[in-house]
Amino acid sequence: MLIPSIDLLGGRIVQLVQGEKLRLAFDDFEYWIEKFAKYPLVQLIDLDAAMRQGDNAALVAQIAKRLPCQVGGGIHTIERAREVLDAGAQRVILGSALFSAEGTVNTTFAASLAAAIGAGRIVAGIDTKNGRIAVKGWKAQVELTPDDAIPQLEPHVGAYLYTHVDGEGLMQGFPIGVAERLRRLTKRQLIVAGGIRSQQEIDALHALNVDAVAGMAVYTNLLAV
Repeated sequence: MLIPSIDLLGGRIVQLVQGEKLRLAFDDFEYWIEKFAKYPLVQLIDLDAAMRQGDNAALVAQIAKRLPCQVGGGIHTIERAREVLDAGAQRVILGSALFSAEGTVNTTFAASLAAAIGAGRIVAGIDTKNGRIAVKGWKAQVELTPDDAIPQLEPHVGAYLYTHVDGEGLMQGFPIGVAERLRRLTKRQLIVAGGIRSQQEIDALHALNVDAVAGMAVYTNLLAV
């Protein structure tokens, strides 16, 4: 399954390269909302909230009312997760809140969140740079790998979103070997992102029972949507 992404920064839809360099920006929300309306799931990320530099909460709420979204970015509390779900999101994506600076998985918080909103509405964001989990809008890393984290989170989440930050926005392809390894670690829905550029790649991931998020390839018309 292809999951198109909408990344929000400064009140615009953007595409960044490796989470840092601005490559594309759009203000025509109506065009993209209509374009993505046919998809069963859209990914909506508030980059300002993820980077702790404000938020796009009003925009998130507007879009989540019109598209079936899983929403991430700056969700660190049960209260915020509930607010996002109440605004219309189908699921919430949490990354940084699931990991401590000391390099441990915050299973206590994950269990509390699952008890509050249901594990099926939680997507664990497992974003990596050079094999280590990246947090705080990809500005910091913890001494954990996906292989460390996924088994500990398995009882508390309904899906995993793995972002290969090293390839994000570069459209050089997603490492299929990584998807194969991750698929063996979990029975939950597995979604991957970072560098995906072709329908053939999406089909190869689908054959592994892995779903694909695409951004740059969608916005540059490399992938037809």
